Amino acid sequence: MSNLGSRSRSQLAAATAAAAALATLLLGLPPGASSAPTTAAAKPDGDRVAEKAIASLKAHPLVARATPGQEYRATATIRDANGSTHVRVQRSYRGLPVIGGDLVVHQGPDAVWDGVSQTLDAPVRVSVRPAVSKARAELAVIATDRVTRSIRKLRVDGSPRLVVDAIAGAPRLAWEFTTGGRHADGTPSRLLTYVDARTGNVIRREERIQTTDGEGSSLYSGTVDLEVTPSGTSYLLKDPTRGGTYTTDMGNKTDSLFCQLFGSGCKPGTTFSSTDTFFGNGSNSNRETAGVDAQYGTNVTWDYYQQVHGRNGIFGNGSGSYNRVHYGNNYANAFWDGTKMTYGDGDGVSFGPLVSLDVAGHEMSHGVTENTAGLTYSGESGGINEATSDIFGTMVEFYAANANDPADYYIGEEFDLAQHDGFRRMDNPSLDGSSHSCWSTSTKNVDVHYSSGVGNHFFYLLAEGSGPKVIGDKAHNSPTCNGSTIGGIGRADAERIWFRALTVYMTSGTNYAGARTATLNAATDLFGAGSAQRAAVAAAWSAVNVN
Repeated sequence: MSNLGSRSRSQLAAATAAAAALATLLLGLPPGASSAPTTAAAKPDGDRVAEKAIASLKAHPLVARATPGQEYRATATIRDANGSTHVRVQRSYRGLPVIGGDLVVHQGPDAVWDGVSQTLDAPVRVSVRPAVSKARAELAVIATDRVTRSIRKLRVDGSPRLVVDAIAGAPRLAWEFTTGGRHADGTPSRLLTYVDARTGNVIRREERIQTTDGEGSSLYSGTVDLEVTPSGTSYLLKDPTRGGTYTTDMGNKTDSLFCQLFGSGCKPGTTFSSTDTFFGNGSNSNRETAGVDAQYGTNVTWDYYQQVHGRNGIFGNGSGSYNRVHYGNNYANAFWDGTKMTYGDGDGVSFGPLVSLDVAGHEMSHGVTENTAGLTYSGESGGINEATSDIFGTMVEFYAANANDPADYYIGEEFDLAQHDGFRRMDNPSLDGSSHSCWSTSTKNVDVHYSSGVGNHFFYLLAEGSGPKVIGDKAHNSPTCNGSTIGGIGRADAERIWFRALTVYMTSGTNYAGARTATLNAATDLFGAGSAQRAAVAAAWSAVNVN
């Protein structure tokens, strides 16, 4: 179904091993999510391509925004069928990581330079000596007003680091602090706060626990096929065919502050087991049932990325993550924390467990984004991050073609026991009263779940077009922001364009203008510069005011 799908598993695993290794160090990924350095005399082809990419960067210093003291490190490589490559590179400056300084080096066949994708606007030229001490910067973190007060039992990590922050405006030296706690609804918080090392002012904050911001999920997947693992006289809800993914019961417990702060030492829960190969009974009276839905969602999402996009699991290297269900009491949300998916049970009255198929696809897609473009979870890049999860969560629902859950562009409608409307709509996001259907200068200032509306609206228009229609037994009607009429190109082409834009052209700080450029480049690669698909991408972005 996709040109990207023509790459073999071994190629993709080799291409993303370096990125997984970085994620292992920073995020505590499960064993097997990284690969050891190669010690053989003959370097793998991926290493040679990466070396050529870095050499090309050094040969094009103006394009690379190069300055003395700057170093590059390749983290992942994607190879197209024609031999072109796209190498993700992290940048450091005088030994400090440059947040937002990442880029993608594009090379034609035989490693011919073909430009870069990046969001860094200007070369990094800052003093790396802080004028503000670590202790003073910590006081600024503690004194943070509204966000700090909304997080219970705030705890500050005692090991902040100096970085160059290039996400929020001109590059500047900053202290990066990690704080842990819990929001009022029970969602864990692992918050990064950046404090200007010259002025002591808080620059920005970024939440590392990425949620669906939903209210619950009912059990609508029906009877599904599962792969289970024998264990003595029992069977575990663990799939050996999809990276060893498994599902556990949290017993309505929550995580400790240490887990929320460091992302390690978290309660794993108890892996579901059964004396036979059948799990659950289709209702909440059996605790296994929510586990079945979560495991099924993981399986379908894994298959979707592998069959449609040629990606071997969330991390791209064949390793699996895991699910935790029955988290907390009356917890009406779900979240991805860098290693696993966690689902609450809802309140049981208005909302059921958050284990619907599109939510599972949404959460796992946060992992794909984290291990490719790494879109920063704040501002417009955070909205694009959330939109990516909504887009691919919805595409997972269409891929499944499950008669118990007809696919549509409503997000989370299955767990809305009262209205069945869900908590977001991609055809007309502003109907929820908070999301932005049309881009404006204020889009960057709203919560990422609401700024995602611009990306969701774009994708819907690109795939389905404007005007009223019925999809999955639900009414959809997508007006444009400029009064134009849009004809959709279909989901198959639209999802391929977004995936290539995400994995090849987007970087951590990509905003909506950058997303327009990335998707136009992706459409050109896939269908040609004069194609109807590329023209449709341009028209759909204009229709949501991204020009």
